[in-house]
Amino acid sequence: MKRRDIIKSLSALPFAGSILASLVPSKKVQAAPPPAKRDLLKELGVRTFINARGTITFMTGSLMHDYVLNAINNSSKDYCMLDELQDKVGERIAKMAHAEAATVTSGAFSAITLGMAGILTGMDLKKVEQLPNLQDGGMKTEVIIQNGHKIHYNHALVNCGVKLVYVETAEDVDKAVNEKTASMHFLGSAVFHGKIQHEEWLALANKHNLPATIDMAANVPPVENLWKFNDMGYSFVAMSGGKAIRGPQSTGILMGKKEIISAARLSAPPRGATIGRGMKVNKEEILGLYVALERYLSNDHDKEWKEWEDRVAVIEKAAKSVKNVTTNVTVPPVADHTPTLQISWDTDKIRLSGDGLLQALIKGSPSIEAYGGGKNSITVSPWMMIAGQEKIVAARIKEELVKASV
Repeated sequence: MKRRDIIKSLSALPFAGSILASLVPSKKVQAAPPPAKRDLLKELGVRTFINARGTITFMTGSLMHDYVLNAINNSSKDYCMLDELQDKVGERIAKMAHAEAATVTSGAFSAITLGMAGILTGMDLKKVEQLPNLQDGGMKTEVIIQNGHKIHYNHALVNCGVKLVYVETAEDVDKAVNEKTASMHFLGSAVFHGKIQHEEWLALANKHNLPATIDMAANVPPVENLWKFNDMGYSFVAMSGGKAIRGPQSTGILMGKKEIISAARLSAPPRGATIGRGMKVNKEEILGLYVALERYLSNDHDKEWKEWEDRVAVIEKAAKSVKNVTTNVTVPPVADHTPTLQISWDTDKIRLSGDGLLQALIKGSPSIEAYGGGKNSITVSPWMMIAGQEKIVAARIKEELVKASV
């Protein structure tokens, strides 16, 4: 038989057609092209901008590095037990920060609430479920804090049902302590707004056998602050996981004494019927923060500081090239402790207010967010800029100042 006759006869047999078809070479199937990258912010009409201001929550904080995003993406493909992950990551963070224990929270605010809950309830599950009803559980009800540390973020403490008792001096503390006192709280960013400093505050707490706690959400840099207050002996330390560390903006760290962190975990997810049930942090965020903190500690911080100074210098040079403009470089002593530039001008020679310049920068292309404003000045903090953006900011500020000059 001829070859074509054999093929024809085989095709008539049961299943032979499918077998034969598999033997016959087919055209190569083209792989589907990858989906086009979507610019979702643009699609939604959400304004984006160059951040010349800092790690402000309403401005979405800081930008995560690629190694953080890789950790988030890679960990999204597997399941794990949330408590086991918190245990393992908490051990690593505690070691890095010189703490007895640590846990990842949904922001510094959450860390303060959960830490306060841990102090109030201890390991008593009945008390955990009763928060914020302190009277029903026979728990302590007052927290001592300085008048100069009075800010709205202290609501993180009030969430637990406590009353804040404000003091001015060490003598006031001695008078305020009573059988209802649960702890003494310190606001790190307001260190110069109160009469009592870190060391004395801690000594007073120890004198009265009370836990001393500290909110240092925005007190890094310097990097040493990551372990400074644990080394001093504060009972718990609350900080942001975004901001300078550049982990997920929705994360925070609660670290300190083991018994307090363990008790705080009882009020945290995945447990239900607790004050912290809504303060969820997923496995991707936990690992993203862990990687961000690990890498932050290994950074060359002197080199990073020099880069910030160089960015300030570029903007300062452009601003000073305009007549009747003066500049001043400062470093805030506590929060956002980075090189910061203030630009001022003579409004008789440059017909522009500080608020007017801020609005012009916001409405320009690209949009730029700085701060300050007022009669005749703005402030620029370039540490959260992407490299090269300082040149754009410098050019835009100069352009607006020149335009308004008379």
